[in-house]
Amino acid sequence: MAVKRDKPELLAPAGDMERLKMAVLYGADAVYLAGTSFGMRAFAGNFSDEELPQAVAFAHSHGVRVHCTINTMPRNDEAARLPEHLERLADAGVDALIVADLGAFTLAGKYAPRCERHISTQASICNYETARAWRDLGASRVILARELSLEEIRTIRDKTPADLEIEAFVHGAMCVSYSGRCLLSNYMTGRDSSRGACAQPCRYQYALVEEKRPGEYFPVFEDQQGTYILNSRDMCMIDHLGDLCGAGLSSLKIEGRAKSAYYAAIVTGAYRHCLTPRRQGSPSIPCGGTRWNT
Repeated sequence: MAVKRDKPELLAPAGDMERLKMAVLYGADAVYLAGTSFGMRAFAGNFSDEELPQAVAFAHSHGVRVHCTINTMPRNDEAARLPEHLERLADAGVDALIVADLGAFTLAGKYAPRCERHISTQASICNYETARAWRDLGASRVILARELSLEEIRTIRDKTPADLEIEAFVHGAMCVSYSGRCLLSNYMTGRDSSRGACAQPCRYQYALVEEKRPGEYFPVFEDQQGTYILNSRDMCMIDHLGDLCGAGLSSLKIEGRAKSAYYAAIVTGAYRHCLTPRRQGSPSIPCGGTRWNT
């Protein structure tokens, strides 16, 4: 059963034990992580079968919930391994499972019935009808597509049952494709983005070459940071937390399981710093030279 909250949860990434401890100690209400398979960050470090119960115990001892990702799209040869994996996660004490594949969602209900089921942003939930449908199937939370506007988030909240939690990303990398549905990494490097191994070729530096002028490279300038023609700018919503909280979000998610422990600490701490006064009913706190209203 979903936890009833008066204020939004701050959900931070935990790529390994060090990063999990930083996120917990710097103010996360919940962390999200993965085991050694079925997660969308295959190179994040992740948690072995022995480490996972220790991670859950540490988080729970600080009153922090643990969400585990199973948001790849399993192939036939992988599906047979899901039941055992799900049972292992449930035995470790994981609070919620983040899934995108309908088969994985169904198996999670069967083999880890005590865990909440959250629908991953990989499912590209862009409207209230889809959110309602997942709730009717048994999901307690939907994680919205990162491409949605604030008004679209408000509409989804207004038109879905109050017991359905709504989560949205507020900080971190944005994918060049809708919620990670991209074949560029697979084509260029053989690493499949939908199976947790994205090489992020959208962040490479590119130049244009005219076919009759080989060796002559024409840079494409976007800003002072470099010549990127594919990637989206990273999301940073710290100066818009008032609007996001007002939209009725249940959880504010920080991207970055593959980033450093320093990142986990600093970013989690910054968002906690801004959210705590809102929880306590205190005046707003300046962030980045601007203020948001409580």
